[in-house]
Amino acid sequence: MIVFITGATAGIGQATAELFAKNGYDLIITGRRKERLDEFSKHLKSTYKIDVLNLNFDVRNVKEVESAINSIPTEWKKINVLLNNAGLALGISPIQEGIIDDWERMIDTNVKGLLYMTRTIAPIMIQNGFGHIINIGSIAGKEVYANGNVYCATKFAVDALNKSMRIDLLPHNIKVTAINPGMVETEFSIVRFKGDVERAKNAYKGIQPLVAEDIAETIYWVATRPAHVNINDIVIVAAAQANATIAIRK
Repeated sequence: MIVFITGATAGIGQATAELFAKNGYDLIITGRRKERLDEFSKHLKSTYKIDVLNLNFDVRNVKEVESAINSIPTEWKKINVLLNNAGLALGISPIQEGIIDDWERMIDTNVKGLLYMTRTIAPIMIQNGFGHIINIGSIAGKEVYANGNVYCATKFAVDALNKSMRIDLLPHNIKVTAINPGMVETEFSIVRFKGDVERAKNAYKGIQPLVAEDIAETIYWVATRPAHVNINDIVIVAAAQANATIAIRK
């Protein structure tokens, strides 16, 4: 059994790789940070005695994506699960003050990166006659909030793509699922606030948010349902969070 995870060097991707490895799955893991990717790969191999294939590339670059996927040895192409996890939020500016570079990075990663990965892996799954694509969306893809504008737009796109993928791939025995988390304490807010660690901590002040392992467990559960079961869509939030804007803080 082979699981392919993008953005595996931190957060949800890392926690998910760890959980699948613990349960005996071989892994293809990707990331932009080669040193971190190599270290994580060594850890997984030595700890869980599984096989791991590292692919160091940026999902925003279609040529890098295609080159990396084309380099996969034949024995690694029996991919059971593709986790489209790589994604990010940048900034919290209102639309009229938005930073174009931030917009482009979010769109290129969250939407185009997911598309590039799916476009290269889906034909392999179709040829195999099986597969499961799991897309990491967000509660921000279900409802908008102040200053979320472009990030919300990218996750609304993931929501739409997930639904359309499910239709397109249905005749080919390919499952498709979206996991849409609320607050998850990872590097997410540090990236959003561009390295401002204190500001990132304040995003979770007074609340017990989800952690990466919570989402990893959900992904694992979805991926291990019986062959006749597909989970189309999940929204998962902390017990103290009702929706994108309402939470109880103590």
